[in-house]
Amino acid sequence: MTNNDQDSRLREGDEGFLPFDEHVEEVSENGKKVRHRGVYFLPNLFTTGALFAGFYAIISAMHGNFDSAAIAIFVAMALDGLDGRVARLTNTSSAFGEQYDSLSDMVSFGLAPSLVMFSWALSDLGKLGWAAAFVFAVCAALRLARFNTQIGVVDKKYFVGLASPPSAAILASIVWTGHSGDVSVSVAVASALITTIAGLLMVSNVRYYSFKDIDFRGRVPFVVMLMVVGVFVVVSINPPVVLLCMSVTYGLSGPVIWLWRRRASLVGWVNSSKEGDESSAQGSAESGDADAPEEVRKEP
Repeated sequence: MTNNDQDSRLREGDEGFLPFDEHVEEVSENGKKVRHRGVYFLPNLFTTGALFAGFYAIISAMHGNFDSAAIAIFVAMALDGLDGRVARLTNTSSAFGEQYDSLSDMVSFGLAPSLVMFSWALSDLGKLGWAAAFVFAVCAALRLARFNTQIGVVDKKYFVGLASPPSAAILASIVWTGHSGDVSVSVAVASALITTIAGLLMVSNVRYYSFKDIDFRGRVPFVVMLMVVGVFVVVSINPPVVLLCMSVTYGLSGPVIWLWRRRASLVGWVNSSKEGDESSAQGSAESGDADAPEEVRKEP
């Protein structure tokens, strides 16, 4: 079917054989605008799998299966990392896929982690608990909206703010590590603080390395494969604890690098504050001497 036939069918309101909307996407090919019907199957299949994993995590948490819920979030992370790379490797990227992936991320890495954490630890805190969970969810939505508007503007080598998948990994690994134990009030409060901080890091301007400049299609030294095998071995020893250490380390890497790069200005600010305090103290002492009686100030 030619593009003219497609345009005429759209103008005539032809809905096709099935009562579902046929997606038509306009792309630029060789300087010309071309309309394509349908969506790419393979990358959107991975996105659907990630969305299902996030939904399954919510259902599992509602039934008290917190270990399964945490594992489902990590499965969603793996599938989410594959859909974009598959689309780029097979040249099947599309605007539809980008929007679908963003909505899937909101469910899998925004709603699912916050609800899983709420069901495991935050529900005992009442309003404070659901407020912390909501902060994480809304920060994930803001993070995704900001990311979509900055595509092609910011350096792809770095994320502006903590990305939603590693932020979700922090919460999921905490739940996975402590799902078999009792949740005390102190654990619940600490979980609320971590949930809030992880959410705020997503909307911060702290930069994180994105690993997008790594060429997975090129040749690598043989030792790299040995290192990959070593990582799998270490993770398999105790998956929840190792993943918790990895996710927290990555989450702290941004603020640590941010502070290190601004150490000179921070030291100058601290020194200026000390000098200001010393000047104030000296001025107060001189003012006290001036106000003292003459016989007290007179030397013997």
